[in-house]
Formats: sequence, structure tokens, C-alpha cells
Amino acid sequence: MNKLLLTLGSVALVASLQSCKMKTTDSAVAGDAAQKVYVAPGKYDEFYNFVSGGFSGQVSVYGLPSGRLLKVIPVFSVFPENGYGYSEETKAMLNTTNGPVPWDDQHHLELSQTNGNYDGRWLFANANNTPRVARIDLKSFKTTEILQIPNSAGNHSSPFITENTEYLVAGTRFSVPLGNADVPISSFKKNFKSTASFISVDKNNGHMKIAFQIVLPGMNLDLSHAGKGPSHDWFFFSCYNTEQAYTLLEVNASQKDKDFIVAVNWKKAEEYAKAGKGHKMATEYAHNTFDEDRQTATSVMEKEVLVLDPKDCPGMVYMIPCPKSPHGTDVDPTGEYIVGSGKLAALIPVLSFTKIIKAIHDKQFEGNYYGIPVIKYEAALHGEVKKPGLGPLHTEFDDKGNAYTSMFLSSEIVKWRLSDLKVLDRTPTFYSTGHLMVPGGDTRKPYGKYMVAYNKITKDRYLPTGPELCQSAQLFDITGDKMQLLLDFPTIGEPHYGQAIPASVIKDQQVKFYDINKNHNQYVTMGEKKANVVRTGNRVDVYMTAIRSHLVPDNIEGVFVGDEVYFHVTNLEQDWDVPHGFAVKNSPTADLLIMPGETLSIKFNANKQGIYPFYCTDFCSALHQEMSGYLRVSPKGANVPLKFGTGVVTPETASK
Repeated sequence: MNKLLLTLGSVALVASLQSCKMKTTDSAVAGDAAQKVYVAPGKYDEFYNFVSGGFSGQVSVYGLPSGRLLKVIPVFSVFPENGYGYSEETKAMLNTTNGPVPWDDQHHLELSQTNGNYDGRWLFANANNTPRVARIDLKSFKTTEILQIPNSAGNHSSPFITENTEYLVAGTRFSVPLGNADVPISSFKKNFKSTASFISVDKNNGHMKIAFQIVLPGMNLDLSHAGKGPSHDWFFFSCYNTEQAYTLLEVNASQKDKDFIVAVNWKKAEEYAKAGKGHKMATEYAHNTFDEDRQTATSVMEKEVLVLDPKDCPGMVYMIPCPKSPHGTDVDPTGEYIVGSGKLAALIPVLSFTKIIKAIHDKQFEGNYYGIPVIKYEAALHGEVKKPGLGPLHTEFDDKGNAYTSMFLSSEIVKWRLSDLKVLDRTPTFYSTGHLMVPGGDTRKPYGKYMVAYNKITKDRYLPTGPELCQSAQLFDITGDKMQLLLDFPTIGEPHYGQAIPASVIKDQQVKFYDINKNHNQYVTMGEKKANVVRTGNRVDVYMTAIRSHLVPDNIEGVFVGDEVYFHVTNLEQDWDVPHGFAVKNSPTADLLIMPGETLSIKFNANKQGIYPFYCTDFCSALHQEMSGYLRVSPKGANVPLKFGTGVVTPETASK
């Protein structure tokens, strides 16, 4: 109860701090801020900023420094704007062992790397609720692969990658029994496990595959980062609830002064896997891929995973004490320093990779945790940043040897130096910042010009919008000795983490349209003369084309109540930024947004008789309003022949 009162006291303190800040926020922005973020009409931003959508399940893309929203990329949630998850071609992307799951909680993002630097090929995203990871193609800004993760619950520690994108890692937030065993919750210590999944990434096409899973004691893996340079072969995870509590965690999972950073030698794990030290476990998980030539997704159920147990693989896993409930685990650009962030600690521990290796060599252990050696804290410690602020969460790095740590409780960012752990500057955020991001801040060569704070609370920052206010990001200039607030901009969903890449790396590789001659969708219509309507039983397939400014066919009759109508729409345009939309009255799902040269299909159930207009939903030309047509649905058994056309005018007939 005392701990609970302490927590409530901390909340009151934070409220007090925020109340003070609200009176002085205007003075926090320097006079030249507007000039620094201004991007003139017709000019481009310096960076693409990819931001997680949290409970929206999507990824949003902003320009920096302007803060302008450029695009929302549908990933783990259906998206009515373009039919993602509704169209026949994309439905399979959201398939899981529990059937279609049309939503998720998207927390973290990771850009692919080569030699420890962003290469502009892919963006990876995690799904926290139904454990999955996704790969987004940065040429088309489309989700092209989603892999479900078995033996996992709460895929929070994900999708962090090694510095040549050999692996991305996915750690379990909630420990669960392996194989969905039915056991009492009270048997947590005996039966519940956490896992770290190492997913290989094909260097040529990005194809993902679960290479192996490491089974760890029941605890909550939180965040992770791979080593760099000298620590290249290692991965570092933060964890909490080493008390192994299963109820009232806010008290029962905060008993110990220290939890752990889990250090995994993934190179050694790889060797053990190849040597047959693991065992294959029967399980089932969905692997969904989108073929951009066929423009169609497929879903395959995988049947097994390779599992490695530390007790059978000595030297693969070590535990390093870390002050109280660590959240972030971050590795500096040199690969020497590993920064832990104890949410409930009044300091920031900084570990030394050199000392970790020496401690392992010298067997400087203080015991073990379920058979895993625990390295002595002092033996691994580079030092501690003293009294940095309240509630340290995440750390990013610039190109000058400095680190920046977000302080959730005291609503600020603290800048400190890695070499001597001295605090150099602090600046308020508005309010309760979680993740922060420096472009390239998790690479070997950060760009170091800007920093973005992703904040949880925005009271008094924007116009009120009912009980819930918008989430926000704040942009800072970090080129000088002092951090300078430049801009606030609202974000979609609840932003957790983001990454930014120079626009020059990916701007010129963008797909402008799909070559229709390479469209291998099974329902493609190669020109208006190929348009057709075909009945097979109670299924009606409409092979339709769209081009400025008409649809072919635009009159369809001979469809009856009870029929399933599939509209397969091919956009014949071969020009940049000329998509066509398609929607039919009373459709219970969504519309389609078909890119130039692309084919998409949507199912329409003809449940009631009537005349159903259909039309283009994307303003494509001066005659966009005229780009429409009619579907006639007649009573079942009516004497109405199947016919269709465009531009066909017949003598008017009276209704019967």
C-alpha cells in the first residue's frame, strides 16, 4: 500500500509540474522557429518521418521539418480509404490463426540497415496485440508481408534489427505457457515463459522467416536494440516483472531494486541452431505476403519453429542487473555503451560492452536467474547519470557523442554526454513524453539535426475536441549546445516510436505507376474491349476498366437478389498520381482506390432489389462527377437477361 501511495504522490507531483509549465509555454519557442520549419510551396521536406499509429494499427508519414502529414500506410488495420483489408487482393494480409484480425496496436518501427546505416529499402512494424511483424516496401509505401509470431503474447519488444538486417527481433511482453497449454494462472513461475524470436530477413527480397526462438524465464520483455561495431553479435533486451507477479503488477512487479537487461549473443545462438542444439516445436502461425506482380496477397500456415533453451546453449544468454523496471535499452553509435532506462529509478545506468565481455571472461557473476548467469552490476557498469529527471524511458544519440533521454514523469528531455555522463541541457516537453527520435539516432552515423518527442498528453496545446485530445509530436533543433523547440504537430493514433530518413535516400526510387503490361492479376482487364460480365451460378464477376472519365461497363443488368457480385476494376491510366476510386451504393465494407496500372476487386452482396449507382471516389478530372454507372438488382427468378455496356442507348421501356 505504501508503494501505491508513493505512485499516487508521483502523479500529483507531475500534475503540479505540468500546471506550472502551462503558464510559460509560449516562451519555450524561439523567435526564429517558424523560419526553421518553413517549407515553401513546391519545395520538399528534408526527412521522411515514419511514425507508429498505436491503437490505429497503421503507420503515418510526416515531412520534417514541416510536420505535414504525407500519407497513412495501412498495415495491421482495415483501411476504408483505399480498401486495404476489404479488397479481395488484400484480405489475406490480415489473416491469422484466429481468422482475420482487422485491427492491432502498432508500437514500433525500424528502417532496414546496411553497415549500421539506413539503406532505404524496407520499413518494419510490429503488432503488439496479435503478435505480428510487417514489412513495408519503401518504393511503393505498401505493406508487402506480415508474419505472425507463435509462443508470444504482446509483441512489444519488436521489430528491432541487427545492423545489416540479418535478423529482426520480437520479444514477448506477456509471458504465457508455450503451446497454449491449459494451466492455472497461479502456476506462473513453473509454466509461463517469455520468448525472443529471431526472424531472418532475405537480403535480396526482404522475405521474413522465423529462424529460431529463445525460451526465457517468465517475465516481461520490454524493448531491445542490437549491438553495433564491436557489439555487432549481441542483442540487448530490457525486462521487468522478474518478481514473476501475475496480479496487481503496479505493486507486485516493483518489489526489487533491480530487474535485468538480457544480453543475447545471437551469433552463438545461430551456431547452436545450425548444430542442432534446438528442438522443433509443432505450432501454427500465419505468413502473409503480397505479390506486387500478381497484385494479390496469399496466406500460408507455417507448422513449426526451432526453439533454443539457454540451459542447453551455454554462453548464449546473460542477465545484467538494471535499476528498477527498465523500459528502453539503447546502444550508442560506437556500440560500446548500452543505456538502460529504469522507469522507477532516479538515475540512468550506462553499461560498457568491453566490461561485459571482460566480466563474462572473468566469471564475475553474482549467481543465476533460472540457470542464466547474472553478471555483477558494477562489473558491467560504465557509470550512472545522476538525477537526470523523473521517469527515464528512451534514449537516442546525436553525431557529437551526446545522448538524449525522455523523462515521462517530469515531462522533459535531458541531454547528457556519454564520455563523462554529465548533464548538459534539459528542455520541457508538453507533456509526458514517451519515445523520442533523432534521425539516424539508432544507427552508427546519426544525422543529428533534429529531435522529435512523441508526447502522450497535450492539454492546452491545441483546440479542444471533446473528452479526448489529439496526440502530438514536438520538433527540436539540436544543432547547438541548447535544444530549441521549433514546432508542435498533431499525430494519428497514439504515437509510440518513429524513425526518420533523409528524403534523398528514397525520394527518387518511388513507384509512380504500375506497368499495366506487367499486371499479372488473374482478374486484370487489358483494355476496354476486354471488359466483361460473367455469371457462374450465383456468382457474377464484373471485369471493369477505369480511365478518365468513365467506367466500362457502366450499365449492368441481369443480377438477382442473392447473387455475389465481384467487381474487378483495372485502372488503365499510365501516369503518376492518377488513381481511380470505386464504390457501390450500400457496400458494407469500403471503396477501392486503384493505382495506375493496378487491379483491385471488391465483393458486393446483392441482398435487396433496386438500382445501385457506382462511381469513382477519387477526384480524377473535371468530369469526375460523371464517372459513374448503374447496377440493376432484380428479384430472384426474374426474367431479366444478363447484359452490360457503356455508351449504349436503347429505346425507353416501361417498367412492368
